[in-house]
Amino acid sequence: MTADRFDPASADIRWQQAWDNAQTFRADDSSAKPRSYVLEMFPYPSGRIHIGHVRNYTMGDVLARYKRMIGHEVLHPMGWDAFGMPAENAAMEKGVHPGGWTRDNIANMKAQLKRLGFALDWSRELATCDPDYYGQEQALFLDLYAAGLVYRRESAVNWDPVDQTVLANEQVIDGRGWRSGALVEKRKLNQWFLKITQFADDLLAGLDTLDKWPEKVRLMQENWIGKSQGLQFGFDLSNGDRLDVYTTRPDTIFGASFVAVAAEHPVAQGIAAGNPAAQDFIALCRQGGTTAAELETAEKLGFDTGLSARHPFTGAALPVYIANFVLMDYGTGAIMAVPGHDQRDFDFARKYGLPITRVVAPDADRADAPFGDEAEAGDGVIVHSGFLDGLTVAAAKAAVIGRAEGEGWGQGKTVWRLRDWGVSRQRYWGTPIPFVHCEVCGVVPVPKKHLPVVLPDDVDFSVPGNPLERHPTWKHVACPQCGHAARRETDTLDTFVDSSWYFLRFASQPADRPFDPAMIAQWLPVEQYIGGIEHAILHLLYARFWTRALAHIGLIELTEPFASLFTQGMVTHETYERRNPDNGQPVYFSPAEVERGGDGARLRADGAPVQIGRVIKMSKSKKNVVDPDEIVARHGADAIRWFMLSDSPPERDLPWSEAGIEGCARFVQRLWRLFAQYDAGASGEDRALARKTHQTVHAVAGDIEALSFNKAVARIYELTGATEKAAPSADRSQAIRTILLLVAPMMPHLAEEAWTSIGEHLIADAAWPTVDPALLIDDEVTIAVQVKGKLRDTLVVAKGTPREDLERLALASDKVQRALEGADVKKVIVVPDRLVNLVA
Repeated sequence: MTADRFDPASADIRWQQAWDNAQTFRADDSSAKPRSYVLEMFPYPSGRIHIGHVRNYTMGDVLARYKRMIGHEVLHPMGWDAFGMPAENAAMEKGVHPGGWTRDNIANMKAQLKRLGFALDWSRELATCDPDYYGQEQALFLDLYAAGLVYRRESAVNWDPVDQTVLANEQVIDGRGWRSGALVEKRKLNQWFLKITQFADDLLAGLDTLDKWPEKVRLMQENWIGKSQGLQFGFDLSNGDRLDVYTTRPDTIFGASFVAVAAEHPVAQGIAAGNPAAQDFIALCRQGGTTAAELETAEKLGFDTGLSARHPFTGAALPVYIANFVLMDYGTGAIMAVPGHDQRDFDFARKYGLPITRVVAPDADRADAPFGDEAEAGDGVIVHSGFLDGLTVAAAKAAVIGRAEGEGWGQGKTVWRLRDWGVSRQRYWGTPIPFVHCEVCGVVPVPKKHLPVVLPDDVDFSVPGNPLERHPTWKHVACPQCGHAARRETDTLDTFVDSSWYFLRFASQPADRPFDPAMIAQWLPVEQYIGGIEHAILHLLYARFWTRALAHIGLIELTEPFASLFTQGMVTHETYERRNPDNGQPVYFSPAEVERGGDGARLRADGAPVQIGRVIKMSKSKKNVVDPDEIVARHGADAIRWFMLSDSPPERDLPWSEAGIEGCARFVQRLWRLFAQYDAGASGEDRALARKTHQTVHAVAGDIEALSFNKAVARIYELTGATEKAAPSADRSQAIRTILLLVAPMMPHLAEEAWTSIGEHLIADAAWPTVDPALLIDDEVTIAVQVKGKLRDTLVVAKGTPREDLERLALASDKVQRALEGADVKKVIVVPDRLVNLVA
């Protein structure tokens, strides 16, 4: 090594090109090695990668490189989740085609990822907007349709009047569209659905097998699936009709004070038919969202129908309301409302002056305790409930269900929170749903030989709505069944469909079918999946469902796609702001615009102070983002990779700091200087350093396997320090070589440069250092020597040194003798291999 400093500007590009030329990271399907499939959730091609991407992909990259070093055939691919509304919004705002905008962004982001030196198999790159991908998706969709897992029906949907598309519940935030910000409306449309509810039991049971998933993610999915046991029964209405309701809390039936139905319920529709006020109220309900969060936080509104429902036990007449917090798609679309023990019912009852009765108390002595400002949903004993008084909640549930079934007015029933997956989206930039509507034949699937159904390029975004619906020619086709004039389905698939099977296509990409089942069996399940907690429910649940559905129709044998899941923390940064003097709103500044000093922060442009805000997730809106390209240009790829792995445990948030990245850059140079001291011809032993080296190799391997990268980094720092201090020896040179191999997955460019300088070729192909088991066992220990309970000296001795020898060595210590000050030792306490305490 002739250079005094490592030059990342030249080394990074040189080694990235060398890996590309050698196809170093291309997975071999025919390999006989053990297989490891390492996958990070693929990105949306927004145009720029951010620091969160860098952290996510660095973690996966270290694991993938390590697996190669221990002799595995590794599949570590990359692709693009490329369909979706942002591209259409860009088309409308910038007058560009979504396809061109998306592919330009892909090219930019791919170059950025390559600049960071990730060990990716680019030969398997895919983009979900490519016809050779979504055409295969259409084929799978038709397979599921043939198996009865796809159907079409009219459904109430969240409609964004600005984006002119259906929104999933999770895309409705505070009653508004997540992108447009428009107030969402409820509409009824014919929609395509996937029958995920058919697999609800299996999806729930499968969570118990995912012992390498975070417990919080499994709990979130369990709650989303939402299996509950309850009672379905009928209220006799004052107009002679019968109203079926479902409740998960039949134990609280004596606390019911009103009944509520959804705006879409037949009872509500019947009332509205001759009542303009009811019609207006139902229209108001349609303006609200349908998410659980939205229903919890929205003001509870009701319309008194004038009807009453007869209580099955007391005979009391309970008023019947149309309520905005009742969903037609849950249970029967009607509820028995118990204000004392359900918060939504409580809020409604307070608003409309309805009775609130306690029927569950912590104990019988508090049966008449008043309510505060909230309902009480906890456990306890039943009170004010006739024959149920004194029973536990569980016993009361069983008793009510038993009485209802025995008397014939109700039955126990299991219901699920999970709903079938509505996949229709009224937009252009998505996978065309492969069906044709014929007036003679009805809905007809497109024959597979005619796939892919390709999106037209000549589309008009000058007005809102779905350009496919307005296209002059694309939707007009002949019916594939009878030949008469027909029209294509103009809805496209929810982009969650695209990401529900991409991991299969990465493993196998034949041209004539979605994948080769034999290859899937070899590579899947994904050994390690890495991604954000924000995908804990929908993406992961849909991927689990899609895998099961394909297994159900015999295309694969796999049921769980991801053996191990890791959800990394976010990268955070403090914010910088001033208040706009005109409106008092905050004006944010980027870190590049601000100069930090001992007296706070100042704007570089005018030198005046800015307020330092909280450390929060990096976001464009708060401008507290750091550009990875700028960091790579300044410090090199290895410094930013090392920073992503150090300090914070990977599951926790990582605060970004300039001091931190600069410290990492200095450590890169420190290692470079250490590697320059490698001497293959060195002689002499350093048994302590050899032992520490082998122990570090063993521990770092375990840390990487456990994704505890910050621990691995700390151990490498420690071994580096010990090696720097050691005298020249063969063991010291071996320690340097070992450190070089240990940092290779983390700092690959530095490692390649140094590896070559010692006469080796491509450290990316090198083996992980071997460990001598004998050196993992400490044969020396450090003994603390105390005088009157205070530490005065330490002794390094052979493990198992006898008590009398430890006592003699302690008394021979100059530090101990000074501490004794001539006093006689009255008692010696010896803890073998740990402690000598002298009492004077």
